[in-house]
Amino acid sequence: MRIVEATISEATYIALLARITFVETFGHFFRDKKDLEEYLDQTFGVQKIRNSIEKSNNIFWLAYIDELPVGYAKLKLSSPSKFIASENVCQLQKIYVLKDFLSKKVGGSLQDELFKKASESKRGKIWLSVLKENTRAIKFYHKNGFETIGDHDFQIGKEHFEFQAMAKNLM
Repeated sequence: MRIVEATISEATYIALLARITFVETFGHFFRDKKDLEEYLDQTFGVQKIRNSIEKSNNIFWLAYIDELPVGYAKLKLSSPSKFIASENVCQLQKIYVLKDFLSKKVGGSLQDELFKKASESKRGKIWLSVLKENTRAIKFYHKNGFETIGDHDFQIGKEHFEFQAMAKNLM
């Protein structure tokens, strides 16, 4: 496995991984596939990913196994949360791995890189949001020192999702 900090030239890999892993993880929740397609198009377009990579507040990583891109992660360096009093926080926005590679510990390796950068940035806490029904991810985050700090909702098309916010001290 090889983990690299992503550049603009890898935006197409991230966009494709983002679409596939989102559908693998959440696709079954959508009754209207048009809502899903619209969300994928507006959220994971190649140009949108390029623009996001170019922002100095965002850092992306790609995980490769046998030269294939199999997962990605995104850290937002400055990202206050309504659940945390401090402004000195960052957000683990995404860790997604293709389903066929979940057993290879790709998520943990991506998370390690993300934690290293978050600590170097002198942030006090890191937080994330996770779908309440994604028990696999919640167990992963609990195992890695995150605690639940609140609940919030999110709407995509006609679908209503319940999330929990989790945080971890970095210092």
